[in-house]
Amino acid sequence: MKTRSSAWTLALLFTVLVLYASLYPFAGWRAQGGLSWSWLTAPLPRYWTAFDVWANFLGYAPLGFLLATAMLRTGWGGWSWPVASLLPALLSLGIETTQTLLPMRVPSNLDLALNSAGGVLGASLAWLLNRWGLMARWSQWRAQWFEADAYGGLVLLALWFPALLYPAPIPFGLGQVWERLESALRGWLAGTPFADWLPAVPLPVQPLSPTAEILSVMLCLLAPLLLGFTQMRSFFHRLLLVPALLLVASGVEAVSYALTYGPQLAWAWVNPQVMLGCGLAVLASVGLAALPRRLCIVLMLLSLAVSLTLLNRAPEAPYFAQSVEVWEQGRFIRFHGLSQWLGWLWPWMALAFGLAVASRPAR
Repeated sequence: MKTRSSAWTLALLFTVLVLYASLYPFAGWRAQGGLSWSWLTAPLPRYWTAFDVWANFLGYAPLGFLLATAMLRTGWGGWSWPVASLLPALLSLGIETTQTLLPMRVPSNLDLALNSAGGVLGASLAWLLNRWGLMARWSQWRAQWFEADAYGGLVLLALWFPALLYPAPIPFGLGQVWERLESALRGWLAGTPFADWLPAVPLPVQPLSPTAEILSVMLCLLAPLLLGFTQMRSFFHRLLLVPALLLVASGVEAVSYALTYGPQLAWAWVNPQVMLGCGLAVLASVGLAALPRRLCIVLMLLSLAVSLTLLNRAPEAPYFAQSVEVWEQGRFIRFHGLSQWLGWLWPWMALAFGLAVASRPAR
């Protein structure tokens, strides 16, 4: 039976992630001689690490799994496994060939083989799960927990967690873009009549007061919780979402601090203001869990509007330059820019999603 599946959207997003990680930093393109295919028949690389092997092998497995899952759920039948196995291999072939135009990247036939094997592994796992009936059980569980149209909202909620990896002015505080946007606009509009549209002096930013920090933490947590409420079927399921989301978000914040400042400071973000903000978010979300979907969307929009106003009046995170330097010197350099864009844009995407849902006719 054909059905809609958020696996298509997740597969597209994962493809963007692979492209970003494989072609970063998108600079120094060389066109002399055009694309080269000689790397396909070159000897295997002499130097490689276990990290590279496992990263290339397992990195494409989620893509194969998501593609096969999406195809199985949307009626591709017997074509699901071969197509889902082939597409990651073709993607890897295109990326490795494109890398011949980038002086900072080295195409490798070993990478192609490992990427292709990873795609086959992911597609095979999805095929086996479907053969054993686990896909059908997942569909039944999903129908019990989530609304029938819970697709875009679930994907957006899933993106909130990787967005938290990027250093923020306060924990969970995403969407701080005004200071950088204003600086960029001044550069773009310099020497044009439109430059007069901007304030003559950049608007000053001040550190958030303890009260404002508490309010920001509460609202930054309340927004994704309310988004999750709109996707859940029952009051009980909404209540279960509250501790689950808070625990996972806290773990992601700890990982972010560990990557940025070192494992010994993984929990340095926890302070009285953050603890109080988290507690208020839990209390507020429990009190709002019984509200109808449309009202949850309206309150999510209000939470986002107020939190974005507060955050964009605050300076960037302390030691921000040091944070960026740490990221750029580690293995996560290729994902730094992507997490940055997610951290900047997630609240604005949630605003657009909420406005689109609120504008629909009531059912």
